[in-house]
Amino acid sequence: MSDKYILVVDDDPDLVETVALMLESKGCEVGRAYDGVEAEESIKQRRPDLIVLDIMMPRKDGYILCAELKANEKTRNIPIVLLTAVGEAVPTTTYTHADGMSTEADEYIAKPIDTESLWKVVNDLLG
Repeated sequence: MSDKYILVVDDDPDLVETVALMLESKGCEVGRAYDGVEAEESIKQRRPDLIVLDIMMPRKDGYILCAELKANEKTRNIPIVLLTAVGEAVPTTTYTHADGMSTEADEYIAKPIDTESLWKVVNDLLG
């Protein structure tokens, strides 16, 4: 895994750090972005091998970014793991599980994140 570059995108800096440190401890190189727009810029600079992407973020949410990446020939093959706290938040947000199912994300992980479960998903996708 040491040659794998993973982009972690979430508007919660603590979560980004937690996930980044776990991935780095497994030998991955990690990029960090704090919203969808920042993630897009980062992807243009360096194509990640996998993206860990939060759904609810300012400027551009994870559903929109995921759909755009999957629609683009250059980025459609990048595995995307969507992080979702939407389950508990659905009554208070405009996000729905139907939105999630309509995206072409490769996997979903519920928040709060269990880093070992996330690692298993990442490992399987990059396998």
